Amino acid sequence: MSQKAIAVLTSGGDAPGMNAAVRAVVRTGISKGMKVYGVKRGYNGLLNRDVEELNLRSVSNIIQRGGTVLYTARSEEYNTPAGVKKAADYCRDLGVSGVVVIGGDGSFRGARDLTGEGIPCVCIPGTIDNDIACSEYTVGFDTAMNTAMEMVDKIRDTAQSHDRCSVVEVMGRRCGDIALQTGIAVGAASILVPEIEYDLEKDVISRILENQQNGKKHFIIVVAEGVGKVNEIATYIQNRTGIESRVTILGHVQRGGSPTLRDRVVASEMGHKAVELLQNGIGNRVVAMKNGKIVDYDITEALNMKRVFDKNLYDIAHTISI
Repeated sequence: MSQKAIAVLTSGGDAPGMNAAVRAVVRTGISKGMKVYGVKRGYNGLLNRDVEELNLRSVSNIIQRGGTVLYTARSEEYNTPAGVKKAADYCRDLGVSGVVVIGGDGSFRGARDLTGEGIPCVCIPGTIDNDIACSEYTVGFDTAMNTAMEMVDKIRDTAQSHDRCSVVEVMGRRCGDIALQTGIAVGAASILVPEIEYDLEKDVISRILENQQNGKKHFIIVVAEGVGKVNEIATYIQNRTGIESRVTILGHVQRGGSPTLRDRVVASEMGHKAVELLQNGIGNRVVAMKNGKIVDYDITEALNMKRVFDKNLYDIAHTISI
């Protein structure tokens, strides 16, 4: 089944590499004889008719840009049956018979609803947290980790100069992958993630005191956003060890910046796959990565999958942070 026109939108939190995915969707679609429409500000664009036809030059010089040129937003109106029907009716008015949705779990649920109204959707996981259970990798994750690593490297310089302990909060509300891999990359003394219960005495204080005896004088503690309490943790460390402790919350700096090579390549692969699925009349799918290969799953199946935290990597981090 050949699609006459498709649309692409970005929804939820922005992630570096979204533009690379948009570019791949547009150019793959045009190469297959399709019209491709860019929808502005997520599902709101379908409700507000904020859509424009894109051509090859529309997506020139965007692959290296962070954020999303289509903008993004969350939509309360779309989260109603009437809103979904309104969006689907507009797609039919445009002649759009398939939509590529780039975003996270919430965006996928919106895509499933739109598919239920007769507009097939294919989703691409774009979120820096790497918290999409069906995919071992999400677009934006690598860039966010590299940004966090660079920031912590800078923080280490001043921590070392003052013999301090720096408690650094990185993003990751439900998923500790950014904290885990960044923590390993910067040589953190302790890494706290929401997936693993922790004891401050055992997992932080005892490690600092032990390392002090080995001659270490400055420390980095990486804490995932979902763990929180970074100010309390820093105060506790200072009171128990006598080491001056400071907090840095990296925040949204991790969302921005030029995407890394990996994010550009994976986003391009996923964008190409999404268009191929729509070209073949296949919707209600999530494009994902499994064992380094691009695959796809039913949206409901994908949403019902459970994330598996890499406990082995966590144990490795614990072993080498001495």
